[in-house]
Order: sequence, then structure tokens, then C-alpha cells
Amino acid sequence: MAVAGLGASTYLTLAHYTAASILACNSTGLVDCAAVTTSPQSMVFGIPVAVLGLGWFAAMLGLSLPGAWRTTLRWVAPARMALAGVGMAFVLYLVYAELLVLHHICLWCTSVHVLTFGLFMLVAVGTAHVGLAGAPTPADRQDQAVRPTRRPAKPFARLR
Repeated sequence: MAVAGLGASTYLTLAHYTAASILACNSTGLVDCAAVTTSPQSMVFGIPVAVLGLGWFAAMLGLSLPGAWRTTLRWVAPARMALAGVGMAFVLYLVYAELLVLHHICLWCTSVHVLTFGLFMLVAVGTAHVGLAGAPTPADRQDQAVRPTRRPAKPFARLR
């Protein structure tokens, strides 16, 4: 999902820096990619939203690789979950802007929103399974090792 989002964000970034007319999308009615990608809401602190999406998907790709899920670094799992949450919150703002402020929808942007939601869900489920602490460390594994158990006491053995 992160790779697909990276591709869609790259396309939207290229459209932002070249011409919105390269967007393969209608430009009439409710669906109007050009109106959305050239609106004031398409910039945050002077940075195009498409560039922010590109950076977000690149970071999520790195944090979602199998090695990142198995790492013993304690900061990776909380960072991955926090970044996924920030991305989802930003998508909710963008959907609000599209529907209630601009009254137009960009299909390419919607694909990015859907991919962000899917990635958020995968990270949330994965984090619920693995935990925020991430992969177990060697010390954790040693604590979980099978230890010899004491034989249960036989309280009535002397009475026989």
C-alpha cells in the first residue's frame, strides 16, 4: 500500500509542479482534480500537500518493511503508529476540505486517501498483534523461555 501511495503521490507532485492539466481526471462537475490540486487547501505552510504525501508514504514504507516490524528498537512501533495516525487525521482534514469547502473531489487524491486509510488499518492491526514495544528483545525471549517448574507440594504425603 505504501508503494502504491508513493506512486500516486509522485504523480500528484509532478502534476503540481508541471501543469494540473496532466491529471487524468474530469474537470467538470463534482469531480474536478484541477480545482482541488490548485486550490489554497492544496498547500500547507507553503508546501504542496502532494509533497507532504510523498514524504509520508516514503516514511511509512521504511517503517513498514518487514525488518522494521522485527526490529528490537523500541521507538519504531510507536513512531509507525503515530505517523499512521497523523496521516489519517490529515486525510480527514483533506476530505473535509474537498467536500465542504471546495465542493469538488479529486479521484487521484481519493486514491491516496483510501491507501492512507488502508495503511492506517494495517498498522493498527499489526501493532495490536505485535504491541507498541515492537519485536521482543533477546532478554524478553529469555524471560519467556521454559523454566523448570517446582513439583507441587503434596500436603498429605506424611499422613499415609
